[in-house]
Amino acid sequence: MFEGKTLGTPIAILVRNKDQRSQDYREMATTYRPSHADATYDAKYGIRNWQGGGRSSARETIGRVAAGAIAKKILREIAGVEIISYVKRIKDLEGVIDPNTVTLEEVESNIVRCPDRECADRMVDLIEQVRNQGDSIGGVVECVARGVPRGLGDPVFDKLEADLAKAVMSLPATKGFEIGSGFAGTLMTGSEHNDEFYADNGEIRTVTNRSGGVQGGISNGENILIRIAFKPTATIRKEQKTVTDSGEEVTLAAKGRHDPCVLPRAVPMVEAMVALVLCDHLLRQRGQCGAVNE
Repeated sequence: MFEGKTLGTPIAILVRNKDQRSQDYREMATTYRPSHADATYDAKYGIRNWQGGGRSSARETIGRVAAGAIAKKILREIAGVEIISYVKRIKDLEGVIDPNTVTLEEVESNIVRCPDRECADRMVDLIEQVRNQGDSIGGVVECVARGVPRGLGDPVFDKLEADLAKAVMSLPATKGFEIGSGFAGTLMTGSEHNDEFYADNGEIRTVTNRSGGVQGGISNGENILIRIAFKPTATIRKEQKTVTDSGEEVTLAAKGRHDPCVLPRAVPMVEAMVALVLCDHLLRQRGQCGAVNE
């Protein structure tokens, strides 16, 4: 729901949570799910939302995705930036995807949002197999931002990659962040890893992009490439040992509908958070240094 049509008028967005099924979570009202936020929320606040739509639920991200859509439009119209996320890996199945050429149509061509169609089919089969076992699996979402202007980010406290890491790691179920070569870069020497410069019609470019588009906390004009690890869903139908909020040792096997894999749903969330960070830094750069294309 949008309210307000004139420039400067606040816009309210209301999304009603109509398909919730609180009854699926009733047994978790007093029982902690292993690896879930149940126990830590209780420890901090003494109260928690166990019905499936609380702050630890991915439903919380609807506001981020809505705001991210606006941020993406600003980035596209002001600076020509394009942001595309996709499922790179689910468990041990990894797609072969070129981040420089991948399209939104390829991402949305299948239910798992993996542009590698052959790998996507195997991912679907694996998720169904895990679902039938009452278990869950995780994986990696990769995100590329193309056309990002040089100069976004600050050298110390607001490094661009640090803000991107904080943003995407605030999403539910995230457990890891990489930019550019990531941890693979630790296996290289400096001469192997360094992105050599060259001049391209008066513009400074890099031959490779192991830096992932950011050097010294500031965008260098190359594509920004990040990867985010998502853990297996905590709520599963397999029986597990746990305790209640009173300390009683029990077993828990979740009932109802629960995602066996959050990766396909995480794709728009990652896109939104990257867009919000880049939009924020773009506006800050314009305020500090003028138009980005000047």
